Amino acid sequence: MKLTHLDEQDRPKMVDVTEKDPTVRIAVASGTIQMSREAFEMIVSNKTKKGPVLQTAVIAAIQGAKQTPNLIPMCHPLMLTSVKVDVIELPQLPGFKLEVTAKLTGKTGVEMEALTGVSVGLLTIYDMAKAIDKSMVISDVRLESKSGGKSGEFKR
Repeated sequence: MKLTHLDEQDRPKMVDVTEKDPTVRIAVASGTIQMSREAFEMIVSNKTKKGPVLQTAVIAAIQGAKQTPNLIPMCHPLMLTSVKVDVIELPQLPGFKLEVTAKLTGKTGVEMEALTGVSVGLLTIYDMAKAIDKSMVISDVRLESKSGGKSGEFKR
């Protein structure tokens, strides 16, 4: 299989999507953060010193998705039409799961935007709660599904 981010002389390049047809593209990514019971309870009850952790994480996830081409060298700048963030409480862990859905009509997919959004959202939770628990673990950041484009559907 030939790598698409290398030219004929094996130099890095951005993939040329000029000739591709625009389609509706949707990607869903998720990840989790595990923490102490104390940190979980303080976040859920909005009693952390840094303010509303989950609301800030949602904003950070959206911002992260929008900034993807500035962070990942070969990503195209995309005109996202929607970024939706869901935070799921996991009291049994204890911790949280973030799900980010990125959407657009365009010539290239939004998987990296969804994955970056999840990563930045989870890192924001860590940042805002690290004074309570430095041993938090971010894990299972992954693509859950994608649709649109030449490669078609993917569902984990």
